[in-house]
Amino acid sequence: MSVLALGLNHGSAPLDLRGRFAIPLEALGRSVQGLRSHLARAQPEVAILSTCNRTELYVGLPSSACPRHALELAEPAIEWLAAQGRTSAESLRSHSYFLQGEAAARHAFRVASGLDSMVLGEPQILGQMKAAVREADSAGALGATLHQLFQRSFAVAKEVRSSTEIGAHAVSMAAAAVQLALQLFEDLHDTRVLFVGAGEMIELVATHVAAHRPRSITVANRSLERGQVLSARLGAASLPLAELGQRLHEFDVVISCTASSLPLIGLGAVERALKARKRRPVLMLDLAVPRDIEPEVAALDDVYLYTVDDLARLVQGNGERRQAAVQQAEAIVSAGVTSFAQWLEQRASVPLIQALQRQTEDWRQAELAKARRALARGQDVEAVMEALSGALTRKMLHGALSELHGSAGEAHRHWMASVQRLFLRDGA
Repeated sequence: MSVLALGLNHGSAPLDLRGRFAIPLEALGRSVQGLRSHLARAQPEVAILSTCNRTELYVGLPSSACPRHALELAEPAIEWLAAQGRTSAESLRSHSYFLQGEAAARHAFRVASGLDSMVLGEPQILGQMKAAVREADSAGALGATLHQLFQRSFAVAKEVRSSTEIGAHAVSMAAAAVQLALQLFEDLHDTRVLFVGAGEMIELVATHVAAHRPRSITVANRSLERGQVLSARLGAASLPLAELGQRLHEFDVVISCTASSLPLIGLGAVERALKARKRRPVLMLDLAVPRDIEPEVAALDDVYLYTVDDLARLVQGNGERRQAAVQQAEAIVSAGVTSFAQWLEQRASVPLIQALQRQTEDWRQAELAKARRALARGQDVEAVMEALSGALTRKMLHGALSELHGSAGEAHRHWMASVQRLFLRDGA
């Protein structure tokens, strides 16, 4: 029995490519059924995880599957996924990964624990994985193998959360920005957020902030076209940069990162904004180098101004503790993988155990029938019991003795060791 994981994520594929493969939660059930039909010859179990940072296919194979059969599933799975993203299998292959057995289990455990996330330790992925499992189960595509894989993933994630500090500190500039906002406002649901700029850093921070569903998001950018692209992606409003000073008072959080050589937000503009806000606090994050916000603003009451260096120190200050937490989390994941691998091995031996039980039961029934016939003919009970026990013993030893007598060299030594373990556990 084996488990496969195939997909692409933020580490293997650019944003635009990942976006082609995103599957809404309401469409996951249909997609699971479509994938399962595409792989029908293998009779697989199937689940699909799709988030903004990854789309992954998980496949569980029956115990009769061999490694070669598992590898043969890679190509049709890639073809199916490529078709969903309207791209070529060749293009997808260069941005995807294919994992099997213990490697697939380790990947699933790390994903559930937030160790494979863009924001290390972020908790949302666990809920997204649970939703994916529910959809696969509702579609009738979840069997014993994937059920075990995901339940153990959830258990590992829970232990990582409860036993380490993996989710306790910011690990990126974007996450640190969100952490600061949450420290000031507790949650962002009632906040109005302004982003000044539309570059890579603003886009990353905006993605993190948007996940917390603020009351409103507005983007101000010198290039109206680029600002509108980001606004459309976030469902945000656009603000002409020329109107920034007049409307600054509307926003509770201001995050700025532009390439301007001079500050865009001056002390006077912030003083006027605070007066209009009736001293309600405002968080200002200046991620630009050189500064977008005049440094004197930090001295104003009710303004909490942080620069890119402040955020870097916050991230760096958490680094040693976070690295220790990661090491602890990876150890928990490894223990989970070992346990799951043992379970897979045991599941793989089930058909053999069942065959042995059927064989010995057939022998037992045959010898019992023979003994009953002998007793019916009036034979001595003690003699019948001796014959019964002797016949069963010979049947059970016949295969092992035949191999011992018919083997030589290394094979003979192997059979001697095996017979010793199986039949002479208390010593020769």
